[in-house]
Amino acid sequence: MTPPGAEAKGEGPGTAAAIPAVSSCPTVLTQRADFLRAARARRQAMPGFVLQARCRGADEPAQGIRVGFTCSKKVGNAVARNRAKRRLREIARQVLPAEGRPGWDYVLIGRAGATAERPFDKMLADLRHALAKVHGGPA
Repeated sequence: MTPPGAEAKGEGPGTAAAIPAVSSCPTVLTQRADFLRAARARRQAMPGFVLQARCRGADEPAQGIRVGFTCSKKVGNAVARNRAKRRLREIARQVLPAEGRPGWDYVLIGRAGATAERPFDKMLADLRHALAKVHGGPA
């Protein structure tokens, strides 16, 4: 609740003070061309998913991390695919802001059975390991 007269002082909803800070969450890939570019780049297979990663070129915006998620029909029906993608979104939300690199695109591909059934803590460790391998660090 705003105190009376707050808008008169320039602290109302339309001012810069009311705009939330930029989120550290990665931007989500939606364009097919971005997924195709990532498919031609580096990849790392893990027990619960496959990670594809690429460094964006000079002609693309270099700031921020972008991430995409996909599951084929091999994963199962729509319910199973959505569950797998929810799990992939959550591990990306927890790991990528800290361990992803700005200027990179990542695509997480769900695997049949494994993505939905693998323990969550192992999925987190898998993503950290896959990022280290893709970026050439110690695995």
